[in-house]
This record gives sequence, C-alpha cells and structure tokens, in this order.
Amino acid sequence: MLYSKVTPEQKRIRFRELLASGSIQQFPGAFNPLSARLIEEKGFGGVYISGAVLANDLGLPDIGLTTLTEVATRAAQIARMTDLPAIVDADTGFGEPMNVARTVQEIENAGLAGLHIEDQFNPKRCGHLDGKNVVDLETATKRIRAAADARRDPNFLIMARTDIRATDGLAAAQDRAKALVEAGADAVFPEAMASLEEFQAIRDAVDVPILANMTEFGKSALFTVEQLAAVGVNMVIYPVTLLRSAMGAAERTLDSIKAEGTQEAQVGSMLTRARLYELVDYEAYNRFDTGVFNFQVPGKH
Repeated sequence: MLYSKVTPEQKRIRFRELLASGSIQQFPGAFNPLSARLIEEKGFGGVYISGAVLANDLGLPDIGLTTLTEVATRAAQIARMTDLPAIVDADTGFGEPMNVARTVQEIENAGLAGLHIEDQFNPKRCGHLDGKNVVDLETATKRIRAAADARRDPNFLIMARTDIRATDGLAAAQDRAKALVEAGADAVFPEAMASLEEFQAIRDAVDVPILANMTEFGKSALFTVEQLAAVGVNMVIYPVTLLRSAMGAAERTLDSIKAEGTQEAQVGSMLTRARLYELVDYEAYNRFDTGVFNFQVPGKH
C-alpha cells in the first residue's frame, strides 16, 4: 500500500545479486506506476524505465527534450510502486560532467537501483534510428567518471551505453566498451547490435554485465532470452513494449466507439474493475481507512 516496503538500498543490493546470479534477467519497461506493479506480479526480476517512453508519454519525440527533473520525478513515481529494482535511462546525463554528477545523485534520491548514460551528442536521437552522432572518447569517459564519482551508495549501478556501433562499426564498439569500463562503468549497454555474434563480441571484450535492448521495429532482431543467454548477455530490456501494447489497444477501442457508437465490442479485452482494484490494492486501503476511523465520538460531559 502507498509505497514499496523494500528500501532503495535493498533494491540495489538485489539488483547486484541478480546480475551476478549467472541467470539472464528480463526487465520489461514500465510506462506508468501501475504497469510496474503488473511487471512485479508476473514474476519478472526488475523494471526498466525508458527515456523514450517518458518522452513519448509527454507527447514528445525521443530527441533529448525531457529534463532531469521530469525524468527523476516520473522514475521515482514508478520505482516506489514495486518491490523490484528499477533502472532508468538517463540519456546523456543532461549536460556536462557536473550535470552528470547531479543526475546520478537525483536518481539515487528518487529510489532507483541504477541508470545508464550514453555517448551520443546532446541532444540525442533514438538509438534505433539513423542520424546518430557520438561524442569523442574523452567526453564519453568523462561522463562515466563523473557518474561513478558522484554516487553515494556503492551499490547504485552505473551502466554505460554506447551507440558507436552505428557510426563506427563493431570493433569501435568493443574498444569503446572497454574504455567505458575502465572509466568506472559497472555494466555496458551496446545499442543496436545487428546479430547475436555482435553481442558475443561485446561479451568477449569486457568482463562486466552487458544488456541487450529488444525493442520492436529496431535494428536488432527480437532474439529470445535463451538465445541472448547463450552469447553471455546478462540482462534484456523490453523498453517500449507495454506502451505500444497499451496505446494499440486504446486506438482500437477508440476506433470501435467511433464506428459502432459503443465500446461494447472491446469490453472483453479490457482489464476488469476487479483486476484493476486488485492491482492498486484497493482492499488494503479500505482496511487501513476502516481501522483509522473505526472509533466512537465521545459524548458531551
């Protein structure tokens, strides 16, 4: 009820344990707090919070228009709803190294288990679109050093994302991954890998956990969790999957209302009132409210 009873510190320890477990971890992307609760109920290991989803939810494209305050606020709202560790996309860190340092501490304060920072120019572009540009190695490593130096909880995970595969090729991605780990990254997110062999190449280059982004309509095929585990991937995210699913259903329902004058044909595919109340733990709030206000008003003396 209200907030998770698992502290951020406990969630960060749990996240580290999951990554060290030898078992690949699946983190679906939550597009709001309630979807984070659903992810937990379905038995996943953690929650991912996509920068693209946060931007799109505001009606904005994923081109670096969101601010640190917007991202930290929404990430906190999502993370507080679940006992699972949650990690968030922090884009390029929202500025220069000092801004990156502040970003890390704000995201720590928001209760997240970790974040990732990328090596694109600012403003950035979606990792699975053309026209990306990456910063030079010095700028990229400064961002990661600033992030690692700024964290106060040693278990807060600093992940480095690199988009250099798209601009300079796989060998450059291997070299960049190594340099980012040397700069202090706890894990690596190689964006837009074209094949399982490319994930294997990154695995061969670094000793830290690596992440695979299984986003729909992107540069990567939608590999199974078994395929990714076989090439040494430690964590897989599905960043926009739930948002796309929800918006697709919403569009179909609106079309039905417009065409038929009623939503009746779509009711069977909707979340029921009972299930919605179950997800928000309505009964627990009712018990709490009854317990607090179950008293007699004293009479006059």
